[in-house]
Amino acid sequence: MNMEASLSNNLRRLRDARKLSQADVAERAKLSRVAYGNIESGTAQPKVETLLRISEVLGVKLQELLTPTRALKAVRFRALKRMTSREQVLVSVGRRLEDYAELEQMLNDRAEFRLEKLVRDLAKMRPSADRARAAAERARHALGLGPDASIRDICGLLDERGGVKVLPMRLASDAFFGLSVAKEDGGPAVVVNVWDRISVERWIFTAAHEFGHLLLHLGAYDVAKTEESKEEEDEANRFASHFLMPPDVFAREWNEARGLGLVDRVLKVKRIFRVSYRTVLYRLSEQKAHGKSIWQQFQFAYKARFGQSLLKSDEPQGLPPEDFNAAMVEARAADEPKRLSPDDFVEDRLSGLVRTALEKELISVGRAAEILDLDLKTMRAVISTWVE
Repeated sequence: MNMEASLSNNLRRLRDARKLSQADVAERAKLSRVAYGNIESGTAQPKVETLLRISEVLGVKLQELLTPTRALKAVRFRALKRMTSREQVLVSVGRRLEDYAELEQMLNDRAEFRLEKLVRDLAKMRPSADRARAAAERARHALGLGPDASIRDICGLLDERGGVKVLPMRLASDAFFGLSVAKEDGGPAVVVNVWDRISVERWIFTAAHEFGHLLLHLGAYDVAKTEESKEEEDEANRFASHFLMPPDVFAREWNEARGLGLVDRVLKVKRIFRVSYRTVLYRLSEQKAHGKSIWQQFQFAYKARFGQSLLKSDEPQGLPPEDFNAAMVEARAADEPKRLSPDDFVEDRLSGLVRTALEKELISVGRAAEILDLDLKTMRAVISTWVE
């Protein structure tokens, strides 16, 4: 693709992602609408100072307007229809995977996907609840997790033990939680939206959910497909639930909390496994003793206790540890003592590669910041805190 075509495509994509019209960009860049339209269509060759003004309007560096983009194909990316930045997300993911691969090659430290055999074995089974549960159990075993082990660092687990890249991406949208990329397109990788209005519990579940798709549904990895398959989503949800909460341990913890009311009981189990309350309810809804009515029961009990209903994006928070009262342990021990923080979701391996490359003077501080999607000030602050 030549520079003119790259500029044209990038301008349209970035403008659409920001929900701006050609007239909006033209006005802010001090151009006529016709002049800007000619630049975007590729029929005019703009001056550098004109492109600098346009790049400022679009909030990107000049280089991003001129750099060709790599089209991802082997991607599973489903999002709500109201999402307008799909193309921009794909471009950003493609560039980050290229950065990742460049670092691996530079340091001769390439991670290999370690679950190829499991993927082949699962492909021989018919999609079902049983296949999802079996996949979760075998994946945990392959990653070295004991039957009672809780997952405390899903990024490190998938990346270091499984060879699956985990890429947090901050996108101000509740229409997009995550996507995954197959091996042939620079993966296997899972991308998770870590926008601060999405709970960390949801980040963790999304990583597990997309990991499930990588193991179970590689045949459906096609960037052109945007509609959800209910069967595949249900299977990935069930996989994530069993991957994060092994059945025997879940049953034990649920039974040990049987003296608590429904809300406290759900929140206690949620805290133990570091999952959302919805993940716990999803597991309960699979059981004959509860069924789908457990959702309504929980919402009714929650409103009766707290005087308000939970919205779709809400993640119940309890009291911090220092507010616990020994005299009320039984009544309040199930409250969430502390909300999970962004520190519970960090891509360790990529950060480690960046540090090594910096220390070997293979990349600049600016390039390090670019790879980790940080501003220069934050990058320097991170470097100042590095210790052995």
